[in-house]
Amino acid sequence: MNVTLTNKTNETDRPAGWNIPFIREMAEITQHMWKNGWDERNGGNVSYLLEEEEVAQYIDIHQVIRTIKPAFAVHELAGKYFIVTASGKYFKNVLADPESNLGLLRVSQDGQELEVLWGLKSGANPTSELPTHFMSHIERLKIDPNHRVVMHNHATNVLAMTFIHELDEAKFTKTLWQMCTECVVVFPDGVGIIPWMIPGSNEIGRETAEKMKKYHAVIWPQHGIFGTGTTIDEAFGLIETIEKAAQVYMLVAGHEIKQRITDEQLTTLAEAFGVTPRPGIIGT
Repeated sequence: MNVTLTNKTNETDRPAGWNIPFIREMAEITQHMWKNGWDERNGGNVSYLLEEEEVAQYIDIHQVIRTIKPAFAVHELAGKYFIVTASGKYFKNVLADPESNLGLLRVSQDGQELEVLWGLKSGANPTSELPTHFMSHIERLKIDPNHRVVMHNHATNVLAMTFIHELDEAKFTKTLWQMCTECVVVFPDGVGIIPWMIPGSNEIGRETAEKMKKYHAVIWPQHGIFGTGTTIDEAFGLIETIEKAAQVYMLVAGHEIKQRITDEQLTTLAEAFGVTPRPGIIGT
């Protein structure tokens, strides 16, 4: 039976929505990212594609609180449900007050409006990066129908690495692969990189989405990273692994490197774990 949420759940010490698994998961992962130092102030955003059946278990999908006009029509996502972070909100506050810092949206059947079903309290808006998220969802769904999550943050060492490493995708990827043994297994498709651009625009959304046709992760130089996955854990784990590799690189940069993971070892790793590294990187 569908219910309309009140300000508090039956768990009197918990904020509104805490009894809903996908809201709690979003609140917890934003807290992890903030504690990692990846989402200072209101930096970063997450969007999570949900099935109507899982939403309808907890929220009245026939009660639209208000509508929002998106930056562009999203016909490809018509009727789909997303929980997203809000614009201008601090990740450190999501856990204590999900209703003010998150929003559950449905794209209208004509793709022209966003229907707010829960959250975005006091007139809050979805993340300003929603165009990039939607464009990335559209492209990833074409490749993987199980795709669900787009996650953006300012992973510290990834950001730092873009200042001192050549921004060639193949070379950047190979350096990351050589920093941690697990990297070629976790992201065998490598990382995409776009030029520096103004965030929040349709233009940067299109550039990012174009890279999402080939990569699960896209780096914005001097800004941060976008990671995708079939679950919150998968998207977070992808960024976490890339960030660890970047951290190791930043620790060894400027030092004499006496040994590294070789091309032969990368190939052996890939064979052992049954993954296919992006061509043109190993051996160059």
